[in-house]
Amino acid sequence: MQISDEDYVLYKPLLFSLGYRMTGSVSETEDLIQETFLRAYQLPELEVENKKAYLCRMMTNRCIDFLRSAKVKREQYVGPWNPEPLLQSGDQRTDPSEILMEKEYLSIAYLRIMEHLTPHERAVLLLREAFGFSYSEISRMIEKTEDNCRKLFSRSKLKMAAAEGESLDYQKNLSLIQRFILAFQTERTEDLLELISENVTLYSDGGGKVKAAVRPILTRQRVLAFLQGITRNLSNEVQFTLTTVNGQPAMVNYMNGRIHSTISFSIFEDRIAEIYITMNPEKLGG
Repeated sequence: MQISDEDYVLYKPLLFSLGYRMTGSVSETEDLIQETFLRAYQLPELEVENKKAYLCRMMTNRCIDFLRSAKVKREQYVGPWNPEPLLQSGDQRTDPSEILMEKEYLSIAYLRIMEHLTPHERAVLLLREAFGFSYSEISRMIEKTEDNCRKLFSRSKLKMAAAEGESLDYQKNLSLIQRFILAFQTERTEDLLELISENVTLYSDGGGKVKAAVRPILTRQRVLAFLQGITRNLSNEVQFTLTTVNGQPAMVNYMNGRIHSTISFSIFEDRIAEIYITMNPEKLGG
């Protein structure tokens, strides 16, 4: 199989889309893509009918190996784990890689729930549902029988049931978040209570690198109190902007020209159900 520079440009967005959804990490995905193409360049000239499927197979198996090696590290992670935020800006709809990344199966909520899947369950779910590969193709990619792949898909769908019902309507979600920010800034308690689910949960990810809550914050009152505490303690130099993170509207906070943190939201039934604050500096460079 010969891989050209044109193939790299053509297939890199696809591999990034697959790898990021598998790992939840921008930086690790970039490394795995480089490893995949380096290996592909070194392969002897083989008769490969479908370069796309072959490269996806190589990328998938690298992701599976990475997830296995990262299992202990993630289990020992300090505090809640959020996926590395994927910041998107500019005119995304003209860029093929951004078009791929705007599709569903990308939200922070979805990627967090993916952590409950085994590496092979993640692979089958994404290859089948997000990328449309047949069970026979997936079977060859991960070297399992078609029947086994169907069972893996079924199990993964059951585990991902909690993600069903999340609103992915960008404009509708943007409007709700803007109303939430205004109500929070003007201390309109009644408006906040209408916008936030009674059982809202906040996940604060500092990774042990910066000060953050080491456990999820539960209930509306505690979440609002936590946010108010953060706001009081933040320097006046911190500024925020509303932009696109993981395909959805989110807040990105800046201090001294660098990203300080991101705040993403999961919305169910027109209310904020989960809030994800990511402050771990190792996750804010991508």
